Amino acid sequence: MQRVLIVGGVAGGASCAARLRRLSEAAQIMMFERGNYVSFANCGLPYHVGGVIPEESSLLVANVAKFNNWFNVDVKINTEVVAIDRAARKVTARDGGTGQEAQYEYDALVLAPGAAAIRPTLPGIDLPGIFAMKTIPDVRQVKQWIAQTSAKSAVVVGGGFIGLEMAENLMHLGLDTSVVEMLPQVMPPFDAEMVEPLHAHMRAKGCKLHLGDGVAGFEQGAGGKGLVVKTQSGAAHPADLVMLVIGVRPEVGLAKSAGLELGPRGGIKVDDHMRTSDPHIYAVGDAVEVKDWVTGQPALIPLAGPANRQGRIAADVIMGKEPSKFRGTQGTAVVGVLGMTCASTGASERTLKRAGLAYEKVYVHDGKILGCQATGVVAGVEKRVDVVAMCMQMGGTVFDLEEAELCYAPQYGSAKDPVNIAGMAAANIVRGDALYTSWNGSVPGALNLPLSSLRKRMGEVPAGRKLYVYCQVGLRGYYATRQLLLAGHDAVNISGGYKSYKDFKASHQLQGGAANGAANGAKL
Repeated sequence: MQRVLIVGGVAGGASCAARLRRLSEAAQIMMFERGNYVSFANCGLPYHVGGVIPEESSLLVANVAKFNNWFNVDVKINTEVVAIDRAARKVTARDGGTGQEAQYEYDALVLAPGAAAIRPTLPGIDLPGIFAMKTIPDVRQVKQWIAQTSAKSAVVVGGGFIGLEMAENLMHLGLDTSVVEMLPQVMPPFDAEMVEPLHAHMRAKGCKLHLGDGVAGFEQGAGGKGLVVKTQSGAAHPADLVMLVIGVRPEVGLAKSAGLELGPRGGIKVDDHMRTSDPHIYAVGDAVEVKDWVTGQPALIPLAGPANRQGRIAADVIMGKEPSKFRGTQGTAVVGVLGMTCASTGASERTLKRAGLAYEKVYVHDGKILGCQATGVVAGVEKRVDVVAMCMQMGGTVFDLEEAELCYAPQYGSAKDPVNIAGMAAANIVRGDALYTSWNGSVPGALNLPLSSLRKRMGEVPAGRKLYVYCQVGLRGYYATRQLLLAGHDAVNISGGYKSYKDFKASHQLQGGAANGAANGAKL
């Protein structure tokens, strides 16, 4: 009889336990969870705070009774594994209620400890009213605090996925909400120009954004009421409630004390079978270091989807299904903020630069898709990114996006779906039918010519010079570029047009820039 111990539940550990039982009725499976909830949807926690998910029970994916009755898994909640004896293949677990310790033998051990919320050592960090958002008890504490203090205002520290979801849900409750972010943009995984529309949208909805200004500390409010968030610029933001959601770090203490190898990003190092440096120990979920599917480099990508897949793979390998492998993570994710959707898959431009990949060269040579980002208030933003994500997984190129046959009806979109249009624009570059460049700063003295009269006024276009062409969004600029190229000019279309340039300029706080053109014109 094979004995499998699993440390941690939630996504990776719970998926592993259920998969193990589906593969074997003979295995002895025991799962340890240091909290009281073995499998819950932590992505839904902010929405329970805001009442979008009204019942706490809706957050529970599976409880102890279900694991016992459905899967015959022995679950020990409120029990923390504190040591691993690799030589004897034993773990030591401590009961959180009694403090008593016991040892358990294993043939295979699966580590799924997750990631801990980052809580920096800042002045005043332990004042009452400052909360994290990782567990169901965290939600209870926040809801209780809001009710007891009749909170009217909140500061969310951190502008990532959970930070923005918290901001939205606090606004649902009627709280005057601000977001304080050290970086000059929210949603750090996105490129700056892609989130500038989100900045404008959030401000229009009444959310205050304080960007490029990290937190320096916290103080008690006047008269002992509320809090004051102090930032590095010297600004002070009063609030009745502070949510500290600046990210997570992998829980590797147990693995490190057991002598397991860690990766360069600080997570538990595993192979593509989810094995650690000890062949009898596996690791899954937010604590592990995975391969970035696009760059091939080690990465920490704490997402529930990959964690579930990793748990299944570890179970397959433990039960002898050796070919089962984890291919890596491309980081497909979505967030909804006050009616706007932001979705992405693959690498951002920032990631590609950091990885040292010549993404423009690859882009021109074979049309390989390295990443996709989309922001908008219309329905289906995330579904377009899903299409691109699957195309990437199947080794598709921009030519496949160009030819993709997608559902169409007027109420759902256009006959040329945005996915098709993106593919067409990129395919034109690859084929050499269109030459593009990115924004190159301000363009003083631009020559304005309506597209409808460009052919007649071609003589006004200066010859023998590199021409940078742009319109509002890039389409008329493309048509103008084709005319100019066919007329013998050296012309390139500025990708995304003037609208994207304005977003880019705003996101980088650039100065200057060319004036807006006529609604039907192209600028040279």
